[in-house]
Amino acid sequence: MIKLLESKGVRVFSLAENTKNVDAFSCWRNDVPYVFLNTFKSAERSRLDAAHELGHLVLHKHGGPRQGRDAENEANHFASSLLMPKADVLSRLPFVAKLDQLVQAKRRWGVSTAALAYRLHKLGILSDWQYRTFCIQINQRGYRTEEPNGLPREESIVWKKVFTELWSDRVSRNQVASELNLPPAELENLIFGLTGDVAPPARSKGRPALKAV
Repeated sequence: MIKLLESKGVRVFSLAENTKNVDAFSCWRNDVPYVFLNTFKSAERSRLDAAHELGHLVLHKHGGPRQGRDAENEANHFASSLLMPKADVLSRLPFVAKLDQLVQAKRRWGVSTAALAYRLHKLGILSDWQYRTFCIQINQRGYRTEEPNGLPREESIVWKKVFTELWSDRVSRNQVASELNLPPAELENLIFGLTGDVAPPARSKGRPALKAV
């Protein structure tokens, strides 16, 4: 999802504030779309959050009569439909008898067990009673906080390339933070901690310096 967003020109950041109270946030600024994702969430939750914010960007850019809960419901429906297409879900899970089926199947769509249960309920595959039962079981098993068969967390491709180039030019994290008038720790929090992945390498003899624009 992050790769898709970045390929379409969305600037993707991680939330700078260490909080579990905000899942994600998006906005338009000078006709440039921005998405901020909370890295405290599981990889599956973060993917759904990214799709949800994409829904807000494309559906609610200019505002309109649908705000508040209506807008959130539209973004939820957009995200579920994007990550779990109806035809594919129906062909793979036409009938569900137990929660373990969802735990095994969810990796195909890269979503959480709870998100797949929600989608199946909306598609009519799970009855109201089944859905309530599965929600109770998901809470009892602790899947809300620790996802079973978890996926690796997605990272920004753009920021990794940017800082690889900066390291090649021997530009340190502290230099970047100083030019942006940000504390180094805040810079780290905004870009998924990527500035701490590698140290600036020694420049090869004869190799021209690279300048980041």
